[in-house]
Amino acid sequence: MAIAHVDCDAFFASVEKRDDPGLIDKPLIVGGAVRGVVSTCCYIARMSGVRSAMPMFKARQLCPDAVIVKPNMAKYVEVSRQIRSAMEALTPLVQPLSIDEAFLDLSGTERVHKAPPAVSLARFARKIEEEVGVSVSVGLSHNKFLAKVASDLDKPRGFAVIGKAETLDFLHSKPISFIYGVGKAMSETLRRDGLETIGQLQEIAPEDLMRRYGEIGARLARLSRGQDARTVSIERETKSVSTETTFNSDLSDFDSLSSSLLALCERLSERLKKQGFVGDTVTLKLKTAGFKTRTRAQHLMMPTQLALTLYETALRLLEKEIDGTSFRLLGIGVSGLSMADGTDPVDLIEPAVARKAAAERAVDKVRTRFGRDALVRGKLYREPKPIQRKPEIKDDR
Repeated sequence: MAIAHVDCDAFFASVEKRDDPGLIDKPLIVGGAVRGVVSTCCYIARMSGVRSAMPMFKARQLCPDAVIVKPNMAKYVEVSRQIRSAMEALTPLVQPLSIDEAFLDLSGTERVHKAPPAVSLARFARKIEEEVGVSVSVGLSHNKFLAKVASDLDKPRGFAVIGKAETLDFLHSKPISFIYGVGKAMSETLRRDGLETIGQLQEIAPEDLMRRYGEIGARLARLSRGQDARTVSIERETKSVSTETTFNSDLSDFDSLSSSLLALCERLSERLKKQGFVGDTVTLKLKTAGFKTRTRAQHLMMPTQLALTLYETALRLLEKEIDGTSFRLLGIGVSGLSMADGTDPVDLIEPAVARKAAAERAVDKVRTRFGRDALVRGKLYREPKPIQRKPEIKDDR
């Protein structure tokens, strides 16, 4: 097996620096406004402690000289497509993980490229930097786990190969947190049990790890020995669809939060309809002014894609959270996805819902033809601001 993991280096920031050479030697943060979060940052900014998903105010404190650029997703998607096209020229077995990383299976490509996978990948990395203008880090090994580990070893512009024969020795001295999915809580649990290195896990029989930690123990046993049977799959299943918003100022009152929730549900419904999905679990996400996250979920009797059903379900969840707490972020998501057949199943058994669903689809048709602002729900309607006319200047001469 020859499995590779390719990861673009500080992707959004690299694209921005490519397009504006004046940013090359400056700390750069790509992210939202003052109350937003860091989408990504360049390696210069990381030297000051800035990290992805960090609140923007904290990033500004750590790196006051940073240049802040708002994300331009359309541009990043276009660059991602260029890189994806180059990946598919290497092998048809490309499994995207996100906009800036993917697994590739190069097994059996030596005859096509007249070079071993490591050489083909080195050429690919150089091609991306020369022709696309961003750098990538590449990891190559005999399975996904080790390929991902290898790509993280020497970023940026990293290139590492972990051979099958050296796997156990390579992993032996690494901390258990080196295994993806082992977070702080699990690391602390293992540390209390006297386990801190992968080598210590290797010395314990798999059945003993399973007896101690259940399914997690079985996973630790496999990965500590460098075993990962997952294949590179070109079919990537969408597990959930979500959207969220960060408020300009904290909100605590039900009316304001419910209005924002309705707008989010409409946006989420549009995405579900566009992608042809229905979902059976609605999840509400709230982030307090103190950055504590609350998530609440409700399973539906029937899957849906209707904004009204999403809103009414999420609204019941929201009502239980209104206790005077101020919130800075609100989000809504749907999981348990399946393909829609053109109607919500609930339409067939709930006449009242069927009428509302028919009305919503009529609204969808109008918006498709005339734009989404052609019809606005009353709760979301805002009076247009009056036109400010300049005062007339009279000439009394």
